[in-house]
Amino acid sequence: MYLNCHSFYSLRYGTIPLDQLISIAQQQQITTIALTDINASNGVYDFIQECTKANIKPIVGIEFRQDNHLRYIALAQNKMGMEEINQWLTYHNETHTPIPDRAPKFENTIVIYPLSTNYTNLEKWEYIGVTRKQVPLLYQSKYHHLKHKMVVLQTVNHLNEQEYQLHRILRAIDQNILLSKLNDTDCATIDDVFISEEQLLQSFNAYPEIITNTMTLITQCNYNFDFKKPKNKQFFTQNKKTDYHLLKKLASEGMLRIYGKNHLAAQERLAKELKVIDELNFSGYFLITWDIIQHSNNQGFMHIGRGSGANSIVGYCLGITNVCPLELDLYFERFLNKNRNSPPDFDIDWSWKDRDTILKYIFDRYGKEYVAFCGAMSTFKYRSIIREIGKVYGLPKEELDNLTNNFPERHNIDTIVQNIHLFGQMLEGFPNQRTMHPCGVLISEDPITNYTALDYPPKGFAVTQFDMHVAEDIGFDKFDILSQRGIGHIEEAVELIQKNQHINVNIRDIIISKDEIECNNQLQIGNTIGCFYIESPAMRGLLRRLKCNNYKILVAASSIIRPGVAQSGMMQEYIYRHNNQKNFEYFHSVFEEQLHETYGIMVYQEDVIKIALHYGGLPATDGDILRRAMSGKTRSKTILHAVRERFFQSCKKQGHPLQLSEEIYRQIESFAGYSFCKAHSASYAIESYQSLYLKTYYPLEFITAVINNQGGFYRTEVYIHEAKMTGAIVHTPCINNSNFETTLIDKNLYLGLMLIQGINTELLHTIVQNRYEYGPYLSIADFIQRISIGLESLQNLIFIGAFTCTGKQKNELLIQARLILLKYKVDNTPTLLQEPIQEYTFPLLERSIFEDAFDEIELLGFCVSCSPFDLLKTTFRGDIMVTDLVNHHKKTVRMLGYLIAQKHVPTTRGSMYFGTWIDYAGNYFDTIHFPESLKDYPFLGGGCYLLLGIVEVEYHFPTVQIIKMAKLPFISDPRYHYKDENSQKTNQNIKVDISMTNRLPYPKASEINLPRHRIKFNPSNS
Repeated sequence: MYLNCHSFYSLRYGTIPLDQLISIAQQQQITTIALTDINASNGVYDFIQECTKANIKPIVGIEFRQDNHLRYIALAQNKMGMEEINQWLTYHNETHTPIPDRAPKFENTIVIYPLSTNYTNLEKWEYIGVTRKQVPLLYQSKYHHLKHKMVVLQTVNHLNEQEYQLHRILRAIDQNILLSKLNDTDCATIDDVFISEEQLLQSFNAYPEIITNTMTLITQCNYNFDFKKPKNKQFFTQNKKTDYHLLKKLASEGMLRIYGKNHLAAQERLAKELKVIDELNFSGYFLITWDIIQHSNNQGFMHIGRGSGANSIVGYCLGITNVCPLELDLYFERFLNKNRNSPPDFDIDWSWKDRDTILKYIFDRYGKEYVAFCGAMSTFKYRSIIREIGKVYGLPKEELDNLTNNFPERHNIDTIVQNIHLFGQMLEGFPNQRTMHPCGVLISEDPITNYTALDYPPKGFAVTQFDMHVAEDIGFDKFDILSQRGIGHIEEAVELIQKNQHINVNIRDIIISKDEIECNNQLQIGNTIGCFYIESPAMRGLLRRLKCNNYKILVAASSIIRPGVAQSGMMQEYIYRHNNQKNFEYFHSVFEEQLHETYGIMVYQEDVIKIALHYGGLPATDGDILRRAMSGKTRSKTILHAVRERFFQSCKKQGHPLQLSEEIYRQIESFAGYSFCKAHSASYAIESYQSLYLKTYYPLEFITAVINNQGGFYRTEVYIHEAKMTGAIVHTPCINNSNFETTLIDKNLYLGLMLIQGINTELLHTIVQNRYEYGPYLSIADFIQRISIGLESLQNLIFIGAFTCTGKQKNELLIQARLILLKYKVDNTPTLLQEPIQEYTFPLLERSIFEDAFDEIELLGFCVSCSPFDLLKTTFRGDIMVTDLVNHHKKTVRMLGYLIAQKHVPTTRGSMYFGTWIDYAGNYFDTIHFPESLKDYPFLGGGCYLLLGIVEVEYHFPTVQIIKMAKLPFISDPRYHYKDENSQKTNQNIKVDISMTNRLPYPKASEINLPRHRIKFNPSNS
């Protein structure tokens, strides 16, 4: 009877979560229910599974609407019916055509129109839905001949009056209007709720034929779905056998190339992996991944293969990954085991410039009917939804800011604010918009619309309406096609080295960079700014604390920096044990046997699985559940709880002390969703070495590439500072020497035109293109004749020094630009004989370097002509420099620092920050700011600060614990009169990189009390 139920996947309309919808149906002893979300099919599979558990017959379909007008409800009679419905919605999403009033001629789908449509020539699959309120209308003669086509239509959209108000808020948010402006047609009716089946039937007592029609329709809808059957493209070649033979041939050829003829360990590992791959029917998955990589190689693209697939020697021999699993003793079972029903993850990175080419190949090669991006769902977040609800209630901006920026206890509570908080709490976590998974691509054996309707965002690639969790539940395994700027840095650096120095660096040959001596020297002192994954202040500090000077330590560092290891206390313990290898004991003999390489500390996902299996005695199936939890792929808390219970039961059977087992499981739990597998860390370490090699031996080309690929952890200014420190002569953007991106000519670094703020990007491209076509600009007059430009943009180019190459001073150029633009009507059409523009002679107008610096701060966000320290009113530069810090342990020092970055960290005492600075000599140092210090001495934006603090040297790495600090004033901006208020404003343009952390405080080391020695047990507690 309930043929039109909306869940909260009817976005910004329905208010009922799926599990709640089914739970209430079960409570009311409803035996059949239909899910028909508005223009959406993504809830179908969770709905079917939940209905099956509740012993309710599921009917699935879609409610088709156009501009909020109900067209019809389509219900699938079977699997083919849902395919028809998906194809129909997909067609309109792709073509952006309106959904017509009348449904197409479906063959396996039932269509229900609203009573208001007045259709009389209905096909056998078409019906008219009648609501309870419409029953009195049936006495009208115009409906008498349609009763044989009428069915009961009880829409379920919300559960009660309060949820109806929530529904109205969602509608107002969707339409961006005030609640008071909503029309009745914008919303559902207040009666669109669950009522008992008895009440519903009673409403149609006078029309038994309608009830019979409804029951008949229900019996016609029997949608069955096979969740176990794999949905991915099954074979790369003709069948399983030919796939396996090709995979074996390619892998064996790769093994011979890499390991030579007589490498027994490689042969045994390869044979073992191939056997399991064949048994689990994953040959096709490997070959499709190999095919994508082959295309990438043919295009000359660089890629990085990572994820659990990097544990595989097959992946290594195919060229998918570049990590040797034998060298690192990578755990085979983390890669693949017979208890795993999904293939391993191959997360493959390309340069952000190359990724779209790879995606186009995949969609073209495997057919757009069979390929789509995996969908995702953005949800309402409490702070943002408070603002949205406040807007529909009509609150002014000041009140909205107060609500979102202050804690609830600081709000002025009235009825409206109470309602905003009430409905905000109800909406938190609700689906808001369907989006696109950042990297997951599905390649299907059958047309993908057999399983889902597709959305088409502006980029044009099809996107499934369901997310990655549903995709996996129904039998899809995604291919992760990612992009990152780190690869762009490496690729462009190699090109610049070839161009500038005529040296061909084969950076893909990891032998030249991995564990290279000078790279290791740079690694252990943290000279890694610009290098992939190892440039952040936290990572550079970790490298120095570990004196990281080889590949294996870097692999470990890449994982222990992750939140799971850090929050459990194991990162600090690893640092201690690494530096004090004779001053600790293993928790248990299993830890020494399995985790000797990491001093008995669980660092990788594999370590957790090893301990769960070898200490906890869990079966491999539970190990796989833990793997999925650590990868953030397990949605079921019930399953994880069951694993926990089995862990403790098994530990007890083996006679392990309860206190030790509890500590070990605490460490295991801390990994959930926040740790790397070892192979993934190794892949990152390889790329880190590649970028570090280029930075070490070709620093100018490398840092130029970093700038042109929009940097990494830091803002552009920091990388320009790095360039200066390595010998570059940095120039402001230049009309004749700069391209849109930054240009390196010998040691001269001409900043790219793209860095100038406030000038149209199209104009900047035109300047470069015109220069390539017609030669350098000879003068400002020549430039104006060739480029159509307004006075403001032209002045900005002059102020930034873009015309310095013409030999004229800025003041002279500014006057000349005004005279030319105001006196001459300039025609920018190139001709053989340009009409000459009169040149003027001006007296020499002196201009200071500080005027240039303030111009640069205004237009670039940083100064180039001098150091920010040169702009300070004070001549004090600090009592000590960074190079002296290690000799001042526990001493109070005064330093001068230019603020680079600040990192927020929540603590139980309030917010604390870590600061990163450069001193007058250009060297980096780090500070710690506890909540008590910040209360009186807060950060006040970018710039130079006087710092007073105590030096703490921890494992070779000095930091300054700040007691006091004060931001120092710049000189008055010389471009203004010293009394002009603008003379103190420009320094506000100085930027700083701020990282906020949105999590609960980590427990203190004293609270964790991680044991360093074997725990002395009380037998009574065992």
